[in-house]
Amino acid sequence: MTMRTILKSWVERYFSDEEALILLLVLVAGFAAIIWFGRMLAPFFTALVLAFLLQGVVNGLTRRSVPHLLSVIIVFLGFISVLLTLAFILMPLIWNQLVGLVQEIPRMFASGQGWLDELQARYPNLITPDQMQSWIGVAGREISQLGQRALTLSLASLGNVMALIIYLVLVPILVFFMLKDRETLVGFTLSLLPQKRTLLTRIWHEMDTQIANYIRGKFIEIIIVGSVAFFTFAFFGLPYTALLAVLVGLSVLVPYIGAAVATLPVAAVAGFHFGISEQFAYVLVAYGVIQALDGNVLAPVLFSETNNIHPVSIIVAVLFFGGIWGFWGIFFAIPLATLLKALVYAWPRGIKEQEENRLLQHSGHINRSEQELP
Repeated sequence: MTMRTILKSWVERYFSDEEALILLLVLVAGFAAIIWFGRMLAPFFTALVLAFLLQGVVNGLTRRSVPHLLSVIIVFLGFISVLLTLAFILMPLIWNQLVGLVQEIPRMFASGQGWLDELQARYPNLITPDQMQSWIGVAGREISQLGQRALTLSLASLGNVMALIIYLVLVPILVFFMLKDRETLVGFTLSLLPQKRTLLTRIWHEMDTQIANYIRGKFIEIIIVGSVAFFTFAFFGLPYTALLAVLVGLSVLVPYIGAAVATLPVAAVAGFHFGISEQFAYVLVAYGVIQALDGNVLAPVLFSETNNIHPVSIIVAVLFFGGIWGFWGIFFAIPLATLLKALVYAWPRGIKEQEENRLLQHSGHINRSEQELP
């Protein structure tokens, strides 16, 4: 069998259906628009995600006989209140703690160096002076690079003030009109698609509920995990509680990897503040309990309706989509992986296989009918 024959049979199997070709074109056009115009249309995509998140609350109010426009106004005012709270209360607090932590890094480095000296003095056979100097040199280089990145970020942020203002103005306006005119916008989008879209409709209905549940569930998970981490760290008297709580809350965006990455700053701050003591161990144990409860109790409850995806597929999706779209790629890695899984299972397999499936279903129906006869 030649390569041309193999390729021809593969094309006939997966692209013999007209809807399959239409779906392929829609997917290619959508991904191309996001890759090439993603930075330009970032406010629109941000508003789309937020509107998708808030639509469930609007639907809940309308089901309780609240008029649609009033529901939209109530939800929008709540959204603006949360946005203002984040902009004027939480963000300045986090920024101040971040600046304090950056200023504290040299002292933490000196303390770590003294701890290594003490460890080398106690166990001279375990750690040689050359190894210790090598570790200190690597840590020093990393700290200097971190300082340069922080300086670059602070200088770059001065030029992005106008972009931030645009976000703060455009995104709420877009969110309001997306919630208010949802039916009109959806109808216009559907009018651009072909009238024969059975496959598109089936995949959309299959993914709509799952993506909506994922976004809302992930938002709730971030709030719960971040709040529990904040009160836990505050109970132990750990500094930079708001900053660390935000890091721990955002770590749930990336399963498996996020928890491991968030452990490093928590352990570093606790070790510098408490030293290698019982209090340090208590903080790490409490943090481990939070992560265990999140992974084994909270996440299964919130995402019970989401398709199960193998951990390897999740990690590959996080690496791939995060490398393409950054933060939003990481955030939507699991929904996109779920979408790809749904596409694989729903994609037409060719006319012959469809006929075989129809014959199998028909024969099964005949067998059931014969069994029902007296």
